[in-house]
Amino acid sequence: MIAREGWTRIAIFALLAFGVQVFAGTIWALPLWLLLLLVIQFFRDPDREIPQQPGAIVSPAHGRVVAIENVVDPYVERRALKISIFMNIFSVHSNRTPVDGVVVKKWYEKGQFLNASLDKASELNERSAVHFRTKDGWDVTSVQIAGLVARRILCYLKNGQEVERGERYGFIRFGSRVDLYLPEDTYVVAQLGRWVLSGTDIIGFLPVSER
Repeated sequence: MIAREGWTRIAIFALLAFGVQVFAGTIWALPLWLLLLLVIQFFRDPDREIPQQPGAIVSPAHGRVVAIENVVDPYVERRALKISIFMNIFSVHSNRTPVDGVVVKKWYEKGQFLNASLDKASELNERSAVHFRTKDGWDVTSVQIAGLVARRILCYLKNGQEVERGERYGFIRFGSRVDLYLPEDTYVVAQLGRWVLSGTDIIGFLPVSER
């Protein structure tokens, strides 16, 4: 499956490659065909098998876990556990909802375009945040962060919208980062330095008791 964000670009490169091959030959068209394959690879968006375990939190991004730490959630203003996932240019760049619930609030903040693997990118880079609340009352905040090359963040959710775990909700182009703020006593499964798949890999479990 190809993400809809890439349809126009793929069509343009395909037409260019085909046109050059028709009028100039295969040798001249070969670089364009290779570039087309790279564009298709970047905008791939495979279907995911969503875990159904109660309380499971799935990774919102496809990438490497670069931070697991106790912090203050700057959006909901509470003590939280933060898991940060860095996406490089070879990652699947569509983002998925980590939990079932409802969208309480959205934020968008302009900022810089530092390397998204740096800790300070969480505070200084352009970013879009979504506050989810589960039916049991747990707060989860997912923050899409632009990177050195990524210059556009797309988030399709609306305030009050109900979502299901693993649902596609946004896209960041060309390498970026997602920070996830979870309840402090979340049971963490993710491991620092390990790669996780968006929508498929469980990175933790919400606390058993309801709020």
